[in-house]
Amino acid sequence: MKIEQLGRHILIEYYNCDKEILKNHALVEEYMNEAARRANATIVTSCFHKFNPWGVSGAVIIQESHLTIHTWPEYGYASVDIYTCGDSVNPWIAFEYLEDVLKATRSESTEVSRGMVDKIKNFADGQYNDIKVTHKPVD
Repeated sequence: MKIEQLGRHILIEYYNCDKEILKNHALVEEYMNEAARRANATIVTSCFHKFNPWGVSGAVIIQESHLTIHTWPEYGYASVDIYTCGDSVNPWIAFEYLEDVLKATRSESTEVSRGMVDKIKNFADGQYNDIKVTHKPVD
């Protein structure tokens, strides 16, 4: 039975990553944007910040939601969220790409279903009804 959902949210732990990559603000941003492109997402913008003395946090905003990262170079660790909506983006492609380019030797991930359609249909606008739920507005 296929679960109808608006979004897929993957929570990822990357371990034993290349510490120099995790310190590199520009490279982390480049990799996160490329992960979005490879997953077939449409990039709207990205914003990244380098902490002193090291570590990077950032977000790639996509039309289909977002990809975020926070790095701890001192531990060789990065946490990443990949949240996508619709059926055209495959978040697992982004996951695999990032695992490779961050040179993680181990990862753990959990996928969470977001916007369960049966719950939205059953209680939209404060009342029970049977509306048609779509990923984007229908004209």
